[in-house]
Amino acid sequence: MTAAMEQLVAHTILQGFDAMYGRFLDVTAGAQERFESQNWPAVQQALKTRIKFYDHHVGLVTSQITIMLGKRYANHTFLMAVKNAYKDLLLDYPRYDIAESFFNSVYCRIFEHRNIKRDKLFVHSSQEGRIPIYPTNLSRLYNTGAGLDPLLGRILDDTPFSLEWQDKQRDIQLLSERISHHLNQFGNPPPVIEMIREPFFRNKAAYLVGRLRFDDDHHLPIVLPILTTSENKLYVDACLVDVDAVSILFGFARSYFMVYAPAPAALVHFLSELMPNKTKAELYTAIGCQKHGKTELYREFLHHIEHSDDQFVLAPGIKGMVMSVFTLPSYGFVFKIIKDKFAPQKEISHAVVKEKYRLVKEHDRVGRMADTQEYRNFSFDRHRFSDELLEELLKVAPSIVKVTEKQILIKHLYIERRMIPFNLYIEQANDEDLRHAVDEYGKAIKQLAAANIFPGDMLFKNFGVTRHKRVVFYDYDEISYMTEMNFRQIPPPRYPEDEMAAEPWYSVGINDVFPEEFRTFLLINPKVRQLFNELHSDLFDPHYWQQLQRNIEEGQFEDVFPYSSHQRFTVGQRVG
Repeated sequence: MTAAMEQLVAHTILQGFDAMYGRFLDVTAGAQERFESQNWPAVQQALKTRIKFYDHHVGLVTSQITIMLGKRYANHTFLMAVKNAYKDLLLDYPRYDIAESFFNSVYCRIFEHRNIKRDKLFVHSSQEGRIPIYPTNLSRLYNTGAGLDPLLGRILDDTPFSLEWQDKQRDIQLLSERISHHLNQFGNPPPVIEMIREPFFRNKAAYLVGRLRFDDDHHLPIVLPILTTSENKLYVDACLVDVDAVSILFGFARSYFMVYAPAPAALVHFLSELMPNKTKAELYTAIGCQKHGKTELYREFLHHIEHSDDQFVLAPGIKGMVMSVFTLPSYGFVFKIIKDKFAPQKEISHAVVKEKYRLVKEHDRVGRMADTQEYRNFSFDRHRFSDELLEELLKVAPSIVKVTEKQILIKHLYIERRMIPFNLYIEQANDEDLRHAVDEYGKAIKQLAAANIFPGDMLFKNFGVTRHKRVVFYDYDEISYMTEMNFRQIPPPRYPEDEMAAEPWYSVGINDVFPEEFRTFLLINPKVRQLFNELHSDLFDPHYWQQLQRNIEEGQFEDVFPYSSHQRFTVGQRVG
């Protein structure tokens, strides 16, 4: 192989990445038009389209390289020379971070996830710590010297929206009051407010994101959600000036933002200063660079392993019939593998399970379904696994678990944020937390249904509680689209004996659902039953579900706010 060929392969990979990210930015740039025209079906389609670009272009580049080289690429010296040539191309490249992950993906695709050696991949970044220069100024600075109200007016005037404001002066007044309330702890207004120039779009909202800067060491995040009225005018719906509230907005159970980011590392650096508890992996994923988020998550995992010594164990909770789940007590994630054989009542295949997880990745998760990252040939140190865990994995999934003296290799797994299983949480919750949890569970079911997702298996063990006490669904093997289901009322018995019979006296189709039955398997605990009947008894009525189906079929997209109702400004004045 010649140096020219090594350079050619490196250039081919980077050109493929450029083509992919160019299309990624094109779809992202259309977010404003979709928002302003209230084209909500197009919003959902754009999310799916953008996610698929990555794998599509990895496939194209893989085919090109395979044609160029034939079988000659399986040579360590050549592969290292290609990596070094690629590294040189990234020295002044603004998207070096994402481009490194793209290189890894191409390499893994060529070798079908075999021959994965760390020296041949960008396991660690070649430019650790470099923050690329943004092509334009990432943010705008606003000096508060002339007063808060004029400053807020300039912020709203500087947005790129073409729609009119419903009542800009009202919104300025509401914002000023809310911000002033939060600033009491600092005594004086911030001398500077810094706002990211590009709005963040997701679902039916746009978000202006920035920070209140007091000095180099003290600042508060600020996020202004912007919505549209029925008359297609803009209004500010809330003002989030709190790290936790902004962290929830960027949470792992929500769809990815559409934000125009030609240099994503610079944007992630800014966001990390607003939300110091968020990792790079979470922030890259939140802005739609989920494949690089996967790379960063792996890097964070390696760092955690190097700085911990506890053992992997089976995750707490009831064992699943399809997935086996394990975790590291000191680590905030779980590892999920698909069992070789499922329980008899689970009439699905491995391919169907994987397709369900892909569906969740591309669908609107409305803050109620946990995002996952999928890995192949994931290796662990053998001594970090408890004997009980290793015995369990070899028992339930021997086809994908390989054990050597020093390593455990798992051919396919998912990594997901760890939560407290809902069934365990409510067993120990006090009365206040129990009421909140039951309400959250019902809201999770309703919001998923409104987003055209029927969870299927709604047992409490399939839901988790986050650190913010939000209830999130995480078991996907039985999910379906709402529009595929047939919600029915149980017909009255024909004879008294019918109710005592072992088999139902009525026919049951494969997609039939009888909401009345939910009480039987969900409400065993008397306290939970009382709360559920008080807060969400409509979930037992088939007519409720049928109305949701009609809404979906008519293209109605319900509002799901990623912040609490008390954080919103007065809703009544928005209608018009």
